[in-house]
Amino acid sequence: MSRVFCTMILVLLVASCGGSSTPPRNLDNACSIVTQRPEYLKAFRATERKWGLPIHVQMATIHQESSFRSNARTPHKYLLGVIPNGRVSSAFGYSQALDGTWDDYRAATGRRGARRDRIRDATDFMGWYMTQTKERNGVSLYDARNQYLAYHEGHSGYARGSYRSKAWLLNVANRVESRAQTYQTQLATCRRAR
Repeated sequence: MSRVFCTMILVLLVASCGGSSTPPRNLDNACSIVTQRPEYLKAFRATERKWGLPIHVQMATIHQESSFRSNARTPHKYLLGVIPNGRVSSAFGYSQALDGTWDDYRAATGRRGARRDRIRDATDFMGWYMTQTKERNGVSLYDARNQYLAYHEGHSGYARGSYRSKAWLLNVANRVESRAQTYQTQLATCRRAR
């Protein structure tokens, strides 16, 4: 085989690794999402079995954090309004996990090869993190609103109530809760999710 052909195959293989950067269509319909991406449902179920985190809470959180885009990043910061100066934070991937929190997860779980742009790793991370929220802050895994607040503010910030002075964040958490309820109802009726 020619070197050019081998290089093209290698590039295609590398490009196919990780997650799909294109989100599923119709993100308002849980059945549509899991029908289009059966690997998502497999990951959601594995996380639910391992950590007890319900599928609808996982889906609503991922919708809010990345809109199901594997390569989601925070916006750029700009100096003087025009000069790019890094990103708002190190959040990346489906779960928008920060670098330091992701490193803590990999060390705690022994999953050194876990990647934020792989759905099964992102959902496992969420299960790990939200289980800690339950243990540290007493928030039920079924409580999408307060789990999201702790996910956004961190365990210590949530314990201090830092979210209470952020009306915009409380509105977002209410939307996450509403979406989780919608997804739960939809998942109960779709054949693929049963």
